[in-house]
Amino acid sequence: MSLNLAFKALNDKTRREILELLKTKDMTAGEIVEQFNMTGPSISHHLDILRRAGLIESVKQGQFITYSLNMTVLDDIMKWMVQFNK
Repeated sequence: MSLNLAFKALNDKTRREILELLKTKDMTAGEIVEQFNMTGPSISHHLDILRRAGLIESVKQGQFITYSLNMTVLDDIMKWMVQFNK
């Protein structure tokens, strides 16, 4: 995981909102798109950035892709940030 990619991904409000949605449950791309006033391709772009940063994982199930948080990467980010609070 690259912290640079993770922080770049977190620098966008839409991507942070997507992470908030996935905090409650895994969702398909279609379910995520329904939560925003954006096109499917725009949301797909945000999902790809989050996935490349390691913040989310995707699993293809038939014609659907389900997204979930990657807690390992989020834990690594938190550990890195906590060191500055000592």
